[in-house]
Amino acid sequence: MVLFKRKHIERILEGRKVQTRRIHRREWKLGRTYAIKDRWFDKPKGHITIIRKFRERLGDISLEDVQKEGYGSLEEFRRAWEEIHGSGSWNPDLVVTVYEFRVCSKRGKPSSARASRPRE
Repeated sequence: MVLFKRKHIERILEGRKVQTRRIHRREWKLGRTYAIKDRWFDKPKGHITIIRKFRERLGDISLEDVQKEGYGSLEEFRRAWEEIHGSGSWNPDLVVTVYEFRVCSKRGKPSSARASRPRE
């Protein structure tokens, strides 16, 4: 399961957001399908499959990747970053994990047989 802000889920389901940058240590697996939610205990809003994963400095984000994040400019992305991570959290030297994904279902169950299953 992957948590996103509600506005980001809307962009994902519309096809305007296909990348996310994360600072956490837990990594998502390439090729795996994950439910997307805006709150932990809610039903999934859809499912995404991770199709690319790499690490880079936050300050090295390209304009193309800013657009893949669902934003029109670096300044807009930077404001969103600080809204999520706190004022002053933008550090161009911070190394983040970048996940590129595709939507494999909107709402309900994933259409892929490789969907995430509960851990036993």
